[in-house]
Amino acid sequence: MEQINEYIKIHQERFLNELFDLIRIPSVSSLVKHKPDMQRAAEYWKKILLEAGVDQATIYQTPGHPVVFAEKIINKSVPTILVYAHMDVMPIDPIEKWLSDPFEPEVRDGKIWARGANDDKGQSFIHAKAFEYLVRSKTLPCNVKFMIEGEEEIGSTNLKKFCEDHKEMLKADVILVSDTGMIAKDTPSITSGLRGLAYWEVEVTGPEMDLHSGLYGGAVANPINELCKMVSKMTDAQNRITIPGFYDDVVEVSNKERLKLSQNPFDEIKYKEAIKVDELMGEEGYTTRERTGIRPTFDVCGIWGGYTGEGSKTILPSKAYAKISCRLVPNQDHEKIAGMFKEYFKSIAPKSVKVDVKIHHGGQGYLCPIDHPAYLAAEKAYFKVYGKMPVPVRSGGSIPIVSTFERVLGIKTILMGFGLESDAIHSPNENFHLENFFNGIRCVTQFYHFFGENG
Repeated sequence: MEQINEYIKIHQERFLNELFDLIRIPSVSSLVKHKPDMQRAAEYWKKILLEAGVDQATIYQTPGHPVVFAEKIINKSVPTILVYAHMDVMPIDPIEKWLSDPFEPEVRDGKIWARGANDDKGQSFIHAKAFEYLVRSKTLPCNVKFMIEGEEEIGSTNLKKFCEDHKEMLKADVILVSDTGMIAKDTPSITSGLRGLAYWEVEVTGPEMDLHSGLYGGAVANPINELCKMVSKMTDAQNRITIPGFYDDVVEVSNKERLKLSQNPFDEIKYKEAIKVDELMGEEGYTTRERTGIRPTFDVCGIWGGYTGEGSKTILPSKAYAKISCRLVPNQDHEKIAGMFKEYFKSIAPKSVKVDVKIHHGGQGYLCPIDHPAYLAAEKAYFKVYGKMPVPVRSGGSIPIVSTFERVLGIKTILMGFGLESDAIHSPNENFHLENFFNGIRCVTQFYHFFGENG
């Protein structure tokens, strides 16, 4: 620990400058105008990994955005760790909510403020710098491979085929990911489970053109009104999802495990203060932690239609749209759920409108046994740095590709996250604690040592 602490102290300014150069690349994978920036990000990652000490690094083109692969093989008889991360970020809207330029990182109050500061540029850079230290100090105990993709925020559209096409190249004993979080700044945790995801875009059409609301209002269905009614029917008074058969494959968590989950420290008052809400809500019969970890959800992610410009325009709109998602729990198949939603949503539409449902990306949930050798190595690493054992938690978030790794590559993933709920990922003013960034480097170096001994 003394050696890594000294290395961080000497190089911390360089670490941050290099991270900031990556953050300055607006690698928004969902926007076509940023496609050149995705290539720039890939080239930057190749440069960083080569400088850190990999034997070779290659940019692979896909039908979408590129994938960077790099490796350092020290001895084929020792364990191999495959580090997965993503270089793409979410859009910055609404821009007016940002307190500083989202692609010009600033350090304030002990935090980095920028899009990608946490998700996933800051967290992925932890691995680049931990690896750099191990190589330069000649203490690297494992073979290491890196796979940095550019489509995580849009569902890792092309990564499954990439993995299928390069199974031999990607062979490893464990996949290591930092794209999750900790319970609190002083309470380490390891994410032992992730929810799955299903995502749709719906289009509701009334008349073939916008109509005068005075001449036609009250006689012709307003698609925005009807869309809102349909959405309201998707959950009941207990906030349970009403799609027939939706819960058939949900494995109910035992009372014993629910008791263990309840022992995780959680301050509801601070939780509400952090996100500026007065009251929480969700499925009846479950705590807030359970609702965001072991239960499925239904959410409208965006809704629009009609006139939204300055002033007023009295129309009855022709169309209304919404983007809708469900977080799924392990054992729920996202393709099955996607089809069930499409059938049900169309069935509850009145005959006065037409409904089209487009299925977007999705992914399965994931569980990692807490007695896996890599999980135990991660536990020891957190204990070494924080002086306390990490708590296993089930995250409400989804990293769809993680379940794909298990199905295609046959490799378990360990999720060593260092973010906090207050980091505002996907939102304006995303941030990442400097302390968590540097502690992450410390933890990852320790993971390598413990996994190298017993992996």
